[in-house]
Amino acid sequence: MNAGSVRGAVAVAASLCALAGISACDVQSDSSTAKSGSSASPAAAKDLKVGWSTIYLTPSWMQQTLKMMEGDVTKLKSAGKVSSFKTLNANGDTSQQIAQIRAMIQQKYDVIIVDAGSSTALNPALEQAVAAGITVVAFDSLPTSTKVIRVGTDQKAWGSMMATWLADKLKGKGTVIAMNGPAGVAVSEDRWAGAAAVFKKYPDIKIVSNVHSEYNLAPAAQAFASAYSAHPDIDGVFSQGGALSAAALQTLVKQDKKLVPVTGENYNGFLKMWRSHQKAGFSSIATAQPNYLAVIALEAAVAKREGVSVPQDITVPLPEITDKNLADYVKPDQPDDSYPINDLPQSEIDKLIGK
Repeated sequence: MNAGSVRGAVAVAASLCALAGISACDVQSDSSTAKSGSSASPAAAKDLKVGWSTIYLTPSWMQQTLKMMEGDVTKLKSAGKVSSFKTLNANGDTSQQIAQIRAMIQQKYDVIIVDAGSSTALNPALEQAVAAGITVVAFDSLPTSTKVIRVGTDQKAWGSMMATWLADKLKGKGTVIAMNGPAGVAVSEDRWAGAAAVFKKYPDIKIVSNVHSEYNLAPAAQAFASAYSAHPDIDGVFSQGGALSAAALQTLVKQDKKLVPVTGENYNGFLKMWRSHQKAGFSSIATAQPNYLAVIALEAAVAKREGVSVPQDITVPLPEITDKNLADYVKPDQPDDSYPINDLPQSEIDKLIGK
C-alpha cells in the first residue's frame, strides 16, 4: 500500500484498538468538538474535527504512520487548529470503509484523511464528503477521484530507480530474478512497469524468473528459494519490496552463495542484513514509501481550511538509501518488521503543500 499499505495481513479490530489505544473500530460521535463542517472558509480553520479512515491498521508500516500522524495532531492541537482526531480501521473491508466515511459525513467532520482500500470504490462517498464541505485528503493508496487532494509517491519512478541502479551494477549484462508483489496489485504493477521500461534498454539483461509474492518475509522466502533453485547462477535480484529483498538476501546467506546485488526498501530487517554484509561486498539501493505522507496529508488539509491553494496532486520525492548513507537509516535496536525513515522538515512540507 503503501502501497504500502497492501502489505501485511488483516487483523482483529478489537486487539488493534487495545494495542493502539485509539478509537479504531467504529465512528463515535463527539458532540463536544463537533463542528459545522459545511464551510471551507479561512474562518473555519480552527478547532477542526479530523478523522483518518484507513483500510488496514495492522501492518507495522501503518502503526508507524499512526504514531507519526498523532505527533502532528498534538502539535496542531497546541496551535488551536485541531480539536479532535479519530482513527477508523476498515480491517480490509472496502464496504466498511465506505460506511465509515458516510458516518463521518453525518457526524460533520471537518477533515477526512483517507488511505483507500480501492482506487475506485470509495470515490462516490469521498465526493459526497467534498460536496458537504468536508476537506478530503488521500495518501499512500490513492483513489482516482479528482475531487480530493492526493498525496503520494511515483511508483513507476520507484521501479525505474531500482532497475537503473541494478543495470549499472551489472554493467548492462547478466541474469536477474525479479521479485514483485501480488499480481494485479496496482503498486506492484506500477513499480514493475517502471522497471521493465528500463530493462528494455538492456537486451543483455535477462529476467530469468518473474516472481509474484505477498509483501511478507515467509511467503517471499519460499517463492525466491523456488526460483533460485531453478536459476542458481543469477547475477542480480530486482526486488520492489523490503520483505522481498530480505527474503532473497537471507536465502543467499543461508545457502552460503555469492551475494549478488539485490535492490531493496527501507524494511529494517533488510537494512540490517545489508549493513552486516557490506564488508563481504554486498551492495544495494533502497527507497521508501515514507510514513510522513500522512503528516503531509494532514498539514495539507489544515492549510486548505486556512485558504491556502493546495495542489490537487502532491507527489513526494522518493528517498534514496545507498551504501554511503545506509547508516543514517538502519536501526539496529528496532524490530526487523519496521520501516525507519527520518522526519521531513516542516519547510519541505510547506513547500509541497503550497504554503
